[in-house]
Amino acid sequence: MESFEHVVQAPYNKIEQADFRLKGKWAKEFFKNNNPVILELGCGKGEYTVALAEQNANINYIGVDIKGARLFSGAKQALEKGLKNVAFLRTNIEIITQFFSAGEVAEIWLTFPDPQMKKTRKRLTSTLFLNKYRLFLKPGGIIHLKTDSNFQYVYARALVHFNQFEVIAETDNLYSWEQLSETLKIKTFYEKQWLDRGIKIKYIAFKLTDKPFAEPEIEIEKDEYRSFGRSAKEL
Repeated sequence: MESFEHVVQAPYNKIEQADFRLKGKWAKEFFKNNNPVILELGCGKGEYTVALAEQNANINYIGVDIKGARLFSGAKQALEKGLKNVAFLRTNIEIITQFFSAGEVAEIWLTFPDPQMKKTRKRLTSTLFLNKYRLFLKPGGIIHLKTDSNFQYVYARALVHFNQFEVIAETDNLYSWEQLSETLKIKTFYEKQWLDRGIKIKYIAFKLTDKPFAEPEIEIEKDEYRSFGRSAKEL
């Protein structure tokens, strides 16, 4: 990982409270262009980040995750494919505002994040994180959520509608959706496993408002299969 020029490693214990040196400069100084920057937060092995970059050469993509062993797979793949519009950032998403400045990010992808059924504040779609994203997402920037978790989807959908965000698209059965785009057809290794087990993929895309955010008061049925672990889901 240290030898990869397209990988930046800056976990919390390395940068503490200081802003990162590339904040506000990713396109111009890192990618050496003026193209839009799109993030995939919690990117895991970076499969989606790499696939997005292959589809859109005129957009800069940054996959963010704290697990170096996971990121290595996507970083190596991007290198082998010769992709110049891909970067990987190894850091804690809790401190993501230290890496990007106002209006620097065009869109955010949240692909199969942990639903965090017990801790709202840890959900990547919670108001805590949405307030962070708002600090660097450009006006009108879209947040995409793709998930296998019904809990995650119901929660995110409730939050979006409760706060009157502009909904761009939403479906609880992505691959039977008539508006399915080439970008949404991208399937990760684990996504294929969930589909093979009969688990439907959900998707919602929305834009934030400039008003204060609030959590919806809602009881949500938990995902039973989560108790078996991600590698051994059962219906």
